[in-house]
Amino acid sequence: MTSPSDDKSNSSAAAAAAPPAPKKKHPLMHLVAGGTAGFIESSICHPLDTIKTRMQLRRQAQTVEAVRARSSLHEPGMIRRVVGSSLADPAAGLHRTAGAPAVAAVAVDGVGGGGMAAHEPGLRMAASASAGHPGGPSPAQVRVIASHQPGSVSATLGPIGTAKRIVTREGFTALYKGLTAVWTGIVPKMAIRFVSFEWYREYLGSLQMRLGGGGGDQQQLPPGQYTRSVTFFAGLASGLTEAIMVVTPAEVCKIRMQGQYNSMVDPAQLKNRKYTNVLQTATVIVREEGIGALYKGVVPTMMRQGCNQAVNFTTYNYFKDTVIQWRKNKGEGNIGLRPWESLVLGGISGGFGPMVNNPLDVVKTRMQKQVIREGTKPKYNGLLQSCILIAKEEGTPALWKGITPRLLRIMPGQAITFMTYEFVSKKLNRYGLFVVDPSD
Repeated sequence: MTSPSDDKSNSSAAAAAAPPAPKKKHPLMHLVAGGTAGFIESSICHPLDTIKTRMQLRRQAQTVEAVRARSSLHEPGMIRRVVGSSLADPAAGLHRTAGAPAVAAVAVDGVGGGGMAAHEPGLRMAASASAGHPGGPSPAQVRVIASHQPGSVSATLGPIGTAKRIVTREGFTALYKGLTAVWTGIVPKMAIRFVSFEWYREYLGSLQMRLGGGGGDQQQLPPGQYTRSVTFFAGLASGLTEAIMVVTPAEVCKIRMQGQYNSMVDPAQLKNRKYTNVLQTATVIVREEGIGALYKGVVPTMMRQGCNQAVNFTTYNYFKDTVIQWRKNKGEGNIGLRPWESLVLGGISGGFGPMVNNPLDVVKTRMQKQVIREGTKPKYNGLLQSCILIAKEEGTPALWKGITPRLLRIMPGQAITFMTYEFVSKKLNRYGLFVVDPSD
């Protein structure tokens, strides 16, 4: 028989041999660490997001054949002749009412035909009818003239050309249009992302352990570690949650502000711009289109965010666990990731999602930019319909517009986010702030 003192010594020895229970993070830690990470990341990378948005909003009005013939890489800074198009063809962007003068309005760079002149100060378009055609000009006689004003540039549709064009026409600060909308939503978004991810991961991990779905793997993992399937679905759920609660309304306001083509250095254009800041933008949208307009594109936004966070958290945590285990095998102990390692791993993990879901981002941007008037049918009214329409009018590669600046935006953005989050979390842990006792 063993004495009570022997039992006590055995239990204490077992407790000493067991790995210490990880400290739980208080939701306020996610708020502070995630909010700080989001603020720094958005402040550094927002110009790339503006470039990406402008590239996705730009669309050609000709048929796919015409676009391929003249190359979609050229800005409308030249004289073009639209041949073989019907004036009644919506893809051609030429609209006129019965009995009205034969003047055609061409949608080249905007989302709708009528709003193009207001959005593109560097272009001037005219279409004239020829004598002997009482029903209006024939398609072969329609000439679209795009003349440069002083200060305009002829740029390609690449990221560098788009950036040069924005800066030349609208000023350097135009690259930061919509940043107030990002700042307004970044703190709650990051808080919701990390808090919900941890909650979903704990819940799914315990559910998997109870149901035995992990084949015993979950029970063999040390405390605080989870299977990759649990991490994936927790990331997916957190992405869907943040899309509904924060991301969609904030992105509608951001895209409206980014999509207006006004100079940031001309006082007259600054005074007359429609959207000035995030609160004013949200108010105008609700007043003109109803509160539901703030949730335009919610489905592709949910799919994009869910896919991004599922891949993000899964790959980052996989790389993180691999590096930490490699250190343990070398006898370095559990010292966590160094800041530069978080930076590199965060950047790598951030590049997988956009390569797959960029069509969702293009559709989301188009849907959120269009202004719906009462009694009019929106051009883009669903995920599948929008994908088919864009591919039909502009070619399938148009669904990957903006992928380069998006990768340039997301990869360093995720790198900065994870590095800052890990750094701030370690500092808060060191000072004993926002730490929850595991027994609580």
